[in-house]
Amino acid sequence: MTDRLRSPLLARAALLALVFLLAAGLSQRASAQEGEVVPAPEARPSPTAIAQAMLGDTYVKITYSSPRKRGREIFGKLVPYDEVWRTGANEATEITVTGDVRIAGHTLPAGTYALFTIPHADSWTVILNSDLGQWGAFSYNPEHDVLRFDVPVTTTPEMYEAFTIALEKEEDAPKAHLVMMWDHTKVSIPLEPAGG
Repeated sequence: MTDRLRSPLLARAALLALVFLLAAGLSQRASAQEGEVVPAPEARPSPTAIAQAMLGDTYVKITYSSPRKRGREIFGKLVPYDEVWRTGANEATEITVTGDVRIAGHTLPAGTYALFTIPHADSWTVILNSDLGQWGAFSYNPEHDVLRFDVPVTTTPEMYEAFTIALEKEEDAPKAHLVMMWDHTKVSIPLEPAGG
């Protein structure tokens, strides 16, 4: 066999041997890891949270990420006044209603919407937008707004460390208040089925 033929054949044989050794090593490593405990993924600093309630036959679900205060000044600083906010952290907050509802006196058709807000010192502008799956409010487009309305802000004696959204139901009625709380700030929005 000539040197010209021998050199490529030796190179291929060496490459095949290397591939075989790597495959054998990976197989041994995989079997050595069987039975080991796989740790849970790291928790997000602003974990996902869900608020949900039945209003008569209408199911309401709000999915959001819950940031923590951690000693910071929140409204007017971390969350600037007069700017669109994702209303939480990470992905934009989303609200799903399985039937038409009245929110702050406005009719909202059944569906899923991104929920944005614009915090002001004494009120918040609440925005329900049809553009889903957004990260934050960086791609917010007002042309996709379905509803926009203002609600008053109140100050609470309690300090809420975590940004919290709750659906506080009224007794003996298919009504609730969509409540958002963080630090000493609270916003409450009446919510009921459109037929009620």
